[in-house]
Amino acid sequence: MTTFPPSVVPRRARLSARLALVCALGALVALVAASGLGGLFILVVAAAGAVLTAMGTWWVLSHHGAVRLAGALLMVAAPLAVLIMYARADLWPAALTAVVLWGAALVCAGSALRGARRPDRMQAVESAPPRRPVLIMNPKSGGGKVGRFGLVEKAEALGARVVLLDTAVRTDVAAIARQAVAEGADLLGVAGGDGTQARVAEVAAEHGLPFLVISAGTRNHFARDLGLDRDDPARCLDALVEGEELRVDLGVVGGHAFVNTASFGVYAEVVQRPDYRDAKAGSALDAMPDLLLGYAGHLLDAVTDQRRLEDQQALLISNNPYATPEPMATGGRRPRLDRGVLGVVGIRVTNAAQAADVALRGARAAGLQVLTAHRISIGADAETIPVAVDGEALTMPVPVICTIRPGVLRVRVPKVRPGAPASYPPVRWREVAVLAFGRP
Repeated sequence: MTTFPPSVVPRRARLSARLALVCALGALVALVAASGLGGLFILVVAAAGAVLTAMGTWWVLSHHGAVRLAGALLMVAAPLAVLIMYARADLWPAALTAVVLWGAALVCAGSALRGARRPDRMQAVESAPPRRPVLIMNPKSGGGKVGRFGLVEKAEALGARVVLLDTAVRTDVAAIARQAVAEGADLLGVAGGDGTQARVAEVAAEHGLPFLVISAGTRNHFARDLGLDRDDPARCLDALVEGEELRVDLGVVGGHAFVNTASFGVYAEVVQRPDYRDAKAGSALDAMPDLLLGYAGHLLDAVTDQRRLEDQQALLISNNPYATPEPMATGGRRPRLDRGVLGVVGIRVTNAAQAADVALRGARAAGLQVLTAHRISIGADAETIPVAVDGEALTMPVPVICTIRPGVLRVRVPKVRPGAPASYPPVRWREVAVLAFGRP
């Protein structure tokens, strides 16, 4: 991301930086003003509460039965205990003031950093509407969004040919896409999950055709990072009439394309389970103890462009890096999909102390490795390992090679995209001070 020269930093960004420093100083004053050792007490109790909450979370993930229940109780009790201790020591006003001011400082600092940096978003180019678009739709995807939003009728009214998948049989969507190309399609689109989108996107990239994403899946990770409307997938069809193109990268794992992620280790083991499709969250939670507590799967070794990661329990390889490292979460976002690099997150956590370290220190924790790479080779003490490719369960021979194909996918999107992602830079206080005062 490019920063404006100091002489042209927007006035609003400079004011936000100064306000951030004032709020941060106010939080410190609130702690110091607490009588006696009150300020230190506030910090120690808050840190202890955070550690205990992280430990409770670890027990929920890594145990069954009574220990899991105790972990859930600890997750709730630790924050409550912090509040009670503040109240009994009559320190809650100072603690609340410090928390509010620190929160305001972070908000202002983030606003200042965003305002001082040039817009960091994918560049769209004008393109003519397609004449013979073909859209492949899965009627069961997303709990039946295709029917619920009338996507077939709306697409056909806009001149598209719709291929409705027969979900009673196993269908090769890539073969359907290639047949559509052979019959003259000048755009391929998908209303379905990310795994289906990846297979059709690969065909579109192979033939240099535009690709249309319709957010009719369950989570719609790819659609979200393209800025598409996930609440009303019919709005994605606007691109057929008035749209523009983004040049997007494609990830490749073991010869298979992916638009979001290829996961190895813990998550890949979960996806392999037969009950995962019907109850994803519950299946993952039930499987976690067996996978994490003395991890029963194969530990992973990875070699990237410049580094080696050893004995990892899980690896998340993403088509472009996420703004924040969230290895097993669904809330992370990729501000851009055209950087030409893979995001790599490795995790090894075997006890509550390491879990607390990850929770408190994030990417700086010893158990979490966060980097980028153009190529990564993943091995294990086995002939084959499970891989989750955009949520689809596969098994691949080792070593598994992940690469990226920069800018090979022409994604056609509506000109108006309500969820266009914004880049949220990490707060670095030295940079905030530079913005505030114009000197390092």
